[in-house]
Amino acid sequence: MEKREQLYEGKAKKVFATDDPDIVIVDYKDDATAFNGEKKGTIVGKGVVNNRMTNHVFRLLEKEGVPTHYIEELSDRETAVKKVQIVPLEVIIRNIAAGSFSKRLGVPEGKKFRQPTIEFSYKNDELGDPLINSYFALALELATEEEIETIKRYAFRVNEVLKAYFLQADIELVDFKIEFGRFKGQIILADEISPDTCRLWDVHTHEKLDKDRFRRDLGNVEEAYQEVFKRLGLD
Repeated sequence: MEKREQLYEGKAKKVFATDDPDIVIVDYKDDATAFNGEKKGTIVGKGVVNNRMTNHVFRLLEKEGVPTHYIEELSDRETAVKKVQIVPLEVIIRNIAAGSFSKRLGVPEGKKFRQPTIEFSYKNDELGDPLINSYFALALELATEEEIETIKRYAFRVNEVLKAYFLQADIELVDFKIEFGRFKGQIILADEISPDTCRLWDVHTHEKLDKDRFRRDLGNVEEAYQEVFKRLGLD
């Protein structure tokens, strides 16, 4: 597989074309952003953690019936993936109140839900990724009704699998954001699953092991990412 020109550079990743029109190479960066890009910084080694953890988790999810864009890990920072058309919806699953949910609804951070919640945000940086529902998504023609049902089904399945997986490492899956894409007419999981996109707390101490350490200036950001990496046996 031959790496060719850069197609895109986002907040956390670069994407390169290959000699196969159906495959791109994703290169994970150490750049960190928060609050829709208002806060910027670097988390040393983050690219390696996020790349290898995402690939590991995607392989696990494939076995559990969730199709993903993963093809092959090429190096510590680079992975070959299927070239998808991203559905412009950020899908957020929450098991415990935290972050914007707590602020918006006045729910104390740490309150466990009887059942997980699902939210959609319209993936649009200029508008600040506003919260929408499935009716908005249909009206804006972001996805079809069938695609939205598929996305919901896969999102809750991802949650089931990951909650159990992280718990084995004494990590509580508080919430996470995922994205989906279309590949040859099929909805598949894309983007990443990492401490950048998940809230992960230590089961016993509730210590934050994710990007909230960067967002909230809690310090030891690199150490938290490495701790997750180590507990999952990926170091």
